[in-house]
Amino acid sequence: MRNIETEYTGLMSGILHGGKEKADRTGTGTRAVFGRMLYHNMKLGFPILTKKKIIFNHAKTELFWIVEGRSDLDYLVNNGVKYWIPDYQRSNRTDRTLGPVYGHQWRHANGIDQLQMVLQELRENPTSRRLMVSAWNVRDLHDMVLPPCHYNFQLFYNDGKLDLMWQQRSADVFLGLPYDITMYGLLLEMIADGAGYEPGTLIASLGDCHLYNNHLEQAEEYIAAKQYDLPKLKMSWGGIKLREGANDFVFIPNKDTITLEGYNHSPAIKAELSVGK
Repeated sequence: MRNIETEYTGLMSGILHGGKEKADRTGTGTRAVFGRMLYHNMKLGFPILTKKKIIFNHAKTELFWIVEGRSDLDYLVNNGVKYWIPDYQRSNRTDRTLGPVYGHQWRHANGIDQLQMVLQELRENPTSRRLMVSAWNVRDLHDMVLPPCHYNFQLFYNDGKLDLMWQQRSADVFLGLPYDITMYGLLLEMIADGAGYEPGTLIASLGDCHLYNNHLEQAEEYIAAKQYDLPKLKMSWGGIKLREGANDFVFIPNKDTITLEGYNHSPAIKAELSVGK
């Protein structure tokens, strides 16, 4: 069975030893590869990396922010998530929002609640090939502080299990991707739980996979770090699900109802966030 820890470490090693030097919008420079897949069997544990500390609360906060259809900066900052601040400052926005980014597209794109539509379709026609949510709305890209890096996800019903694959155009492998993995793992758990299915396989489909040039030493440190068993996810509520007899869905935004049991990890590895001018 495929484990996210070995998959991620293999991707990082492949970039270090086989990636091509590539310029980028931030001016930092990267080492990059293109077109990679990561797989994780959810039976092996919750997909949060253990060879460095990942702040689970940050992934929870950002996912809840998206599912609620929010785009305000203050919700993130008030919950300890500050890595969007440089992009907000770079954008010269003054409204304390990030523009029509992920949450807006998932819940309000062109007046359509995509997430609600997918949950309804999952209930009524679980074998549908249209269980997809997209954040790549060309009409709105100019108004976002940053175009979506992870721009689409798709669900797949498989004999009582639910798989999820997300597509990502750009993956900051050392800093950003670990949180994307955790966030989509949590989304899969919440949708599967709400629909009454077992979480199956989590899949990442990645375009430009890069290590910034100021993350190379940290990547080497990560590869050499101790790996631990993956933790278990504990949820004390019924996940994301449609209300009985209605098409809207139930979502209780209380992060305290979702915890990790047995999350052991190597120490945090600090690295600088690269932001464009």
